[in-house]
Amino acid sequence: MKILMVGSECSPFVKSGGLADVLGSLPRALKKQGVAVKIVLPKYQEMSEEWKEQLTLLGTYRVQLGWRNQYAGIESLSYDGITFYFIDNEYYFKRSNLYGFGDEAERFVFFNRSIFEMLRIIDWIPDVIHCHDWQTGLIPLYLHTHYQNDPLFHKIKTVFTIHNLKYQGIFPTSILHELMDLDYQVMHEDGVEFYGNINFMKAALNYADKITTVSKTYAEEIKTDYYGENLDGVLRKKSDQLTGVINGIDTGLYNPATDKVISVNYQQSFEEKLKNKAILQKQLGLPVNESIPLVGIVSRLVEQKGFDLIAKVVDEWLDHDDVQLVVLGTGDDAYESLFRNLQYRYPRKVVVVIDFKETLARQIYAASDLFLMPSRFEPCGIGQLLALRYLSAPIVRETGGLADTVTSFNEETKKGNGFTFKNYNAHDMLYTIRRALSIYQNKQTWQKLIVNMADSHVSWDDAAKTYLEIYQSTVS
Repeated sequence: MKILMVGSECSPFVKSGGLADVLGSLPRALKKQGVAVKIVLPKYQEMSEEWKEQLTLLGTYRVQLGWRNQYAGIESLSYDGITFYFIDNEYYFKRSNLYGFGDEAERFVFFNRSIFEMLRIIDWIPDVIHCHDWQTGLIPLYLHTHYQNDPLFHKIKTVFTIHNLKYQGIFPTSILHELMDLDYQVMHEDGVEFYGNINFMKAALNYADKITTVSKTYAEEIKTDYYGENLDGVLRKKSDQLTGVINGIDTGLYNPATDKVISVNYQQSFEEKLKNKAILQKQLGLPVNESIPLVGIVSRLVEQKGFDLIAKVVDEWLDHDDVQLVVLGTGDDAYESLFRNLQYRYPRKVVVVIDFKETLARQIYAASDLFLMPSRFEPCGIGQLLALRYLSAPIVRETGGLADTVTSFNEETKKGNGFTFKNYNAHDMLYTIRRALSIYQNKQTWQKLIVNMADSHVSWDDAAKTYLEIYQSTVS
């Protein structure tokens, strides 16, 4: 079976979030299942020269966007036995960031249209095009409009994955003619119309053959008004096409037994993990004391992640509990200021690094005893999976993929791999944190929790099997 993955970012080439991790890892797991996978991305300025130097130009072509006739180049490289294609157009992609520009609609209409012309050049027609997030949402639509009578493409099926329903690609209707070369026949509730605008994600939901999202719980949540971001009606209508498939992580890359960037390698040894904590405490200027629980946060600092809960009870927590907190991430000014202020007021308890450094992130996972992730919503979450892999007990709210991957530890049965709370409530979170801090003091019980974390399934293997079944059902 031949699968073309299409996305707007992918590790190790370019990354802004978890989508890049998925596209960087899932194809390798699919390859193990015997799937022929290729991947196509924009060629961004932010790609390192190391990768750009390895690219081979396969051809050039023109892409029609309304009255515009734009250049596109297709370049390629092989990495880990998988072929990656990069769509080159410096006007659209030679910029300082991946997203956030005034011509976002034009950039990604171009990217979506360019995929079909690229397939003609590489002479490789997939059975399924697997599209990821709104930036690829027009591909299923174009297969039902511009290319429905093209014998080269008419057998291609599409799978669309929602990584985060909050970001949908909503633009004014003027782009329908100016960029998309479509008319008002698609402006209806079963098409692209969205409160008088055009919605790229809605286009994908209505025209894709199958829809997936990144956890079973999130697949149910997004069919409700609270989580549905005004697309819950569409998703309820498409329930029979929607499947939740929990993400995994690359367990070869993220492995505390072999990871070269952490200070001391370990497997299930609590003592070896504690050595990482002592080294990080010293490195960050915190008191070096193995008995003080170290709580890690590695995250985008945005409202979705539940930091308003922390803001409400953080003084009550830090004033009364013997604990240390290390925060790594960037995001909204309000949350960056919140954590900077905490570091100023609690210099012996809090260290904040407003940045994202992959090496430091792994060192925090390896050193921390607990990993705090109190998200308001979380489609899947990568942080808790990495925490489990590095044996840092996750403290999470029961939502989305957090609910699917973290089970609250039971002191009597000794089952469970972390700590959870249900309601989006600051004191429920604080109670759960304090429960975890209390259990930490019983080293024998904590060692059992470490064994449970080590036994957690965090790889891509199960997900790859499920995706293969979805692809097969799509083309059958």
